[in-house]
Amino acid sequence: MNQLARRLGVPDAVVIGLGSMLGAGVFVVFGPAVAAAGGAGLLPALVLAGFVAFCNATSSARLAARYPESGGTYVYGRERLGPFAGFLAGWGFVVGKTASCAAMALTVGAYLWPGQARLVAVGAVLAVTAVNLRGIGKTAVVTRVLVGLVLAVLVLVAVAGVLGGPVHLDRLGEPGGSARGVLTAAGLLFFAFAGYARIATLGEEVRDPQRTIPRAVPLALGVVLVIYLVLAVVTLGVLGADRLADSAAPLADVVTAAGLPGLAWVVRAGATIAVVGVLLSLVAGVGRTTLAMARRRDLPGALAAVHQVHQVPHRAELAVAAVVIVVVLLGDVRDAIGFSSCTVLVYYAITNAAALTLGRESGRRLPVQVLAGLGLAGCLLLAVNLPVASVLAGFGVLAAGAAWYALRLARR
Repeated sequence: MNQLARRLGVPDAVVIGLGSMLGAGVFVVFGPAVAAAGGAGLLPALVLAGFVAFCNATSSARLAARYPESGGTYVYGRERLGPFAGFLAGWGFVVGKTASCAAMALTVGAYLWPGQARLVAVGAVLAVTAVNLRGIGKTAVVTRVLVGLVLAVLVLVAVAGVLGGPVHLDRLGEPGGSARGVLTAAGLLFFAFAGYARIATLGEEVRDPQRTIPRAVPLALGVVLVIYLVLAVVTLGVLGADRLADSAAPLADVVTAAGLPGLAWVVRAGATIAVVGVLLSLVAGVGRTTLAMARRRDLPGALAAVHQVHQVPHRAELAVAAVVIVVVLLGDVRDAIGFSSCTVLVYYAITNAAALTLGRESGRRLPVQVLAGLGLAGCLLLAVNLPVASVLAGFGVLAAGAAWYALRLARR
């Protein structure tokens, strides 16, 4: 049987969610976000991104509990909105998150060995794929260790900033952005929250999914939001908007500004660990969505195989790794992040649209309908306010996928 083993409880699912989120924003996105929104706009943009993520998390959790199988919104879209909506969600997720995997791998290379960033990135992809091929239980254990190390580094940055910074709270009101800049920053910061969906895409491997998923998703998101808010205040308060906007490694700069430059290497090591944790979960999530699409022949059926011993979609994960390596060798990290944000926001728009249909079957219709509606509107608003190049590339690839789907349907 091509079925995955249910091994994960609430703690494991929360840890995978934390490992998916921590790193993508804390170490990468604050600089570009404050450049777009200004000092006064950073926290509103972060709160807006977190709120949209909360709406999406609520919709994802309810849908995942109802449809506890691998595939996430690819499955929900098919079941609630029709095959085309499911295909578009799956296509957007696989393409966007493959680009995100490449961005994370290139970030690892930039931190560890800037002169050979692509070579290091390829090695990181191979290593992460090898771990995932051993089974999701092994992935959860490794991710738990990575999350613990990253949290220790983030605590170090926060304490160093507060004690030695100092943190100038008046810098939180420094002007410089616009309303559209806040929306652009929120779209970029949303990239840092998107990992909670990894819990939903692992739905077929979670024990008691009707109980585990609705608890794990908002818990992981809430922990990450608190961490991001604290670090945003410390980072902006210590560095100021101008310095933060120009910083390639803002958390390392906080430690340096606090009079502890010797600890900057610890922060850089923590950044590398965090990004590896994100990459570990990203490859697993994309592989499982690929598995779900292959089962329904929206991707080649050969990718639907599940390893008899380790019970993982080994062919799907190997295919994902191969594509990521190609993007790593040819692509650019900033373009990959913008492209990924656009397609993933469309993915979550479909999630919320699917959740809207649940309100007609639930006694709690109003909360479901309101949160799903706000999430749908929020996703589309943030997507269209991303940098123009990212919007054109994202919607162009989605349109190409839709055209291919229509052509394949016509041939049938």
